[in-house]
Formats: sequence, structure tokens, C-alpha cells
Amino acid sequence: MDMTGLQTAFEQAVAESKGLSERPDNETLLKIYSLYKQATEGDCHIEPPTNPFDFVNKAKYEAWLGLSGMSNVHAMQEYIQLIESLKNSAS
Repeated sequence: MDMTGLQTAFEQAVAESKGLSERPDNETLLKIYSLYKQATEGDCHIEPPTNPFDFVNKAKYEAWLGLSGMSNVHAMQEYIQLIESLKNSAS
């Protein structure tokens, strides 16, 4: 798949992720978030949350940070596969 086709498939998967029939568990939501951020922005470039009780943003930060070094192409491919598997398991 060329870059244009991959970008189109990624955008389609992003749109489909908003309409999943079942809400994924928190671990899966973190994976969706981190793959999206890695695909669209690259390696994590933000400061970690300073509030020790901000568990949600801390988890999101750590999930994205964990993908450091992954190419945006690979992140897009994994994102597309994840959304496809969630769509297939819901039907």
C-alpha cells in the first residue's frame, strides 16, 4: 500500500473508531490513543503530567512514550489493524 492509500485507510479507521458498537476496555483505549498520537505526531514530545493523581493523563503519557522510535507508517498500520479487529469482534 502506498503512503496515500495508507493515509486514507488510517483516516477511515479513525472515523470508524468513533462508531464502534462496544466501548473498548481501558487498555485498548490507551493503545488506540498512543498509536494515533505516534502516527500523527511522532515520538512523545510533551512534559509528563505533574499532578500525581492525574492517573488518566499519566497513563496516556506513558502509553505514548512507550511507542518512542516507532515510525508513523508502522503506527498507522497497527492502528488500522487494531480498529479492524475491534470491528470484527463486535459483529
